[in-house]
Amino acid sequence: METTCETDVKNHSDGALVSAVKRGDMRAFEELVLRNRQRVLAVAQRITRNREDAEDVAQECFHKAFLHLGEFEEKARFSTWLTRIAMNEAFMLLRRKRGAVEVLTESTDDRGRPMSESFVDLGPSPEESCWQRERTEILSRAINRLSPNLRIAIVLCEIEELSAKETAGVLGASVTAVKSRLFHGRRKLQTTLRNGFIGSVSASAEEEAQRW
Repeated sequence: METTCETDVKNHSDGALVSAVKRGDMRAFEELVLRNRQRVLAVAQRITRNREDAEDVAQECFHKAFLHLGEFEEKARFSTWLTRIAMNEAFMLLRRKRGAVEVLTESTDDRGRPMSESFVDLGPSPEESCWQRERTEILSRAINRLSPNLRIAIVLCEIEELSAKETAGVLGASVTAVKSRLFHGRRKLQTTLRNGFIGSVSASAEEEAQRW
């Protein structure tokens, strides 16, 4: 019987698991943690640039998610809601460590929670070739030249591979605003890469510009 229950939990959607947790099923929450832990860690590490800090953020993220699960509207995606918590916790950790963190300021009709001015180091994995590392560094430096609003939209959609709708949910912005940021962000990236403003090899920069 126990094996059957475990199998059922693994086959459930995130939404079904959330409903089960609200009914007091702790095994369902454990499954949600297992499914989303790597994503939360990746988001946290991109912001904190430190594995230990990312682990702390992930732990606090899931703790707060459990405490505030009653506030989660199940019409949204759980992973999107969780990503927002992880980002907020990561920026809070940076604020505590640095004493102060520059934040994003949204427009009047497009307000999100505070986000860090400084963003991510898109460093490659050890397995990547020198050519791949160069391309990653070129793109990372170009992204870091963007304004905070454009930068975070590009990172969430292009790096974390969230949809425009999911990104809007994370930022507390409209889908139209997110699409506008992506459009302007991509144009600025193309200009930066093609004009060689980041001081990298022109051939690699031109190839990266074509991608955007």
